[in-house]
Amino acid sequence: SFLGGGVADGAQGADISAMPAIALKKVEVLRDGAAAQYGSDAIAGIMNFVYRDDAEGGEIQIRTGEYSEGDGGMFRIAANVGMPFTADGFANFSVELADSDATSRSIQRNDAQALYDGGNSAIWNYPNPAQVWGSPEVSDDVKFVANIGLDLDASKKFYLFGNYGERKVLGGFYYRNPTNRGGIFSADSGATRLVGDVAEAAGAARTCPVVAVPETGAGSASDTALAEIKANPNCFVFNEMFPGGFTPSFGGSVSDWAIASGVSGSTDSGLMYDFSVSIGENRADFYIENTLNGSLGPDSPTAFNPGSYIQLEKTVNADFSKGVAVDSFASDLNVAWGVEYREEQFTVVSGDEASWEIGPYFTQGFGIGSNGFGGFSPQMAGVWDRGNYAVYVDLEADITEQFLLGFATRYEDFDTFGSTSNSKISARLKITDDFAIRGTASTGFRAPTPGQANIANISTVSGLDGVLFQRGTLSPTNPVSAFYGGKELTPEESESISVGLVWDVTDALNVTLDAYQIELTDRITQGDEVTVTDADIETLTGLGVTGAGDLTTFKFYVNDFDTTTTGFDLIATYGADMFNGSTEFTFVYSDVETEVDRSKNGLVGGTFIQRLEDSLPKQRWNLSAVHLNGDWRLLARINSIDGFWIESSGFIDGMATVDLEVARDFGMYNVTLGAQNAFDEYPDEESQGTQGAIGMVYPEAAPLGFNGAFYYVKLGINF
Repeated sequence: SFLGGGVADGAQGADISAMPAIALKKVEVLRDGAAAQYGSDAIAGIMNFVYRDDAEGGEIQIRTGEYSEGDGGMFRIAANVGMPFTADGFANFSVELADSDATSRSIQRNDAQALYDGGNSAIWNYPNPAQVWGSPEVSDDVKFVANIGLDLDASKKFYLFGNYGERKVLGGFYYRNPTNRGGIFSADSGATRLVGDVAEAAGAARTCPVVAVPETGAGSASDTALAEIKANPNCFVFNEMFPGGFTPSFGGSVSDWAIASGVSGSTDSGLMYDFSVSIGENRADFYIENTLNGSLGPDSPTAFNPGSYIQLEKTVNADFSKGVAVDSFASDLNVAWGVEYREEQFTVVSGDEASWEIGPYFTQGFGIGSNGFGGFSPQMAGVWDRGNYAVYVDLEADITEQFLLGFATRYEDFDTFGSTSNSKISARLKITDDFAIRGTASTGFRAPTPGQANIANISTVSGLDGVLFQRGTLSPTNPVSAFYGGKELTPEESESISVGLVWDVTDALNVTLDAYQIELTDRITQGDEVTVTDADIETLTGLGVTGAGDLTTFKFYVNDFDTTTTGFDLIATYGADMFNGSTEFTFVYSDVETEVDRSKNGLVGGTFIQRLEDSLPKQRWNLSAVHLNGDWRLLARINSIDGFWIESSGFIDGMATVDLEVARDFGMYNVTLGAQNAFDEYPDEESQGTQGAIGMVYPEAAPLGFNGAFYYVKLGINF
């Protein structure tokens, strides 16, 4: 699904939350560029999630907790079981069920409080904040994983693994003030009410009066004009439906499934092979409640299904490897090669008619579509797909006992934008038995997704004079987008280099240090909003482009800017015997900085550039200690971040949090008590103006969160 509003503006990312943690055996991380081996998106490395493969035993985990403010309560139960799959295989299953309540770290908006003080006792959610800033409610969160393996004979095996997950997520939007919200309660910023005339909507003359909004606020006891409107069957205002205003609740039902299967093995000649197929789908069905379609008038529903996004992917792989003896090398030359075919499909499903319908009251100034998130109309719906194939070769060998050298290259051809080739060279030099240096240089790419290349998300609105306008997102190849510089998206391309060291300082102290630089060109994002002028409409019409006259503002995806990211990562581990047990210390430090080198076409502006460069902390570190003593386990961890920038308040100071955990085994049972952010730390507050205007106390994008301390208890059962 699309990720928006930040450094990932408009990206489509993998949903790793669909996997239950209890299903994981380990997570493998490749920390350097790997596009030459794995293809698109592996610019900075990959993460490989390995499922558990036990053929017996299992465990159950039950976890519950809540925040120090008394909200955000969660409950999760997870289980894993392994069993034989004939005498030569295993079948391992994991399941997780969870729910978590919403949180609120809000204060009352100034306008909502003023309305209440003026006599409007129907303010939405009062005395709680009319607009909520916090974590959303997540319900019916179900995850399932199956992992099956079977030895077919001594030289080959069959494998199959897959997952299914679904959950419902519900959060809130901005508060709709009942005095001045455009398209619903007013058409002139709160000077007068937006009064609907039933007869006019049917084609007759208008008879409903112009009614001023009293200083005491809509819905107050002294508002006699409002009472007269309510008493007139030909006239209506949405204050009758929502006298205290409203805050839409927006969410979605998200489902994710995938399955992969294959056969791997070796031949008598030593050739290793792996043939596999996989298919997976992620679907988001949106819904919005406690809102309305103003253009439908008093008959508008208050809950809508605006539509769905669906991402479907299919992959077929054939991979081979073989060791080849080379007399001058200290090891065999490992030669790996393979082919891959991949299909991607992105679908937009139109919403229910009421979510996008242009009702009879739009000419009177009422808004069109479900307010807050307009539905996808049939014109916006569609199916877009793309296919590509790839071939690769990967060579690696110990040239000497101390020196390892590797080279990989990959060619991919897409049926949309064409082909791309990428390569990687890596080396590792063992200086002593305890010290080695390593380095990698590579090129890479990230292909534009079918969604980015084709999505059109247009909302229709009406101006004060009743004229329809359209605004939103157009595809970059739409003729209107092309007029303003839009063109077919091409891959982002990268050049990266990394150097590092691995040092076993002592038997107890181990250190790794890696420095890197990644240069990305032609990065993809949504460009700044474009305003369509009358002169441009005339030119476009002269060129034969239809529909341009309906647009006021829009965006489209662009390959527009280049960046350079530099940084280094330090990891140190130290083990010691102390306090009648053993203690493992881990220190992780990261220093990363991204700079925008240029905006080629000027389609992204200064705010976006600063968000990309400064909205993430440049320095992060954490220090953890795990102490084991018999049946006891103690954990303490410090998490620290540097300052960061947000648009509403400028730079926010860095902060640190502490996590604590104590656990004890009782045979097959274990109990854990823990606290995340144990000392209830919060980021710097937003500027006072922001707090009063929209009720936000803390920056929504705070890297260490803004909910405060979370306390939990966990019960584990092993069998």
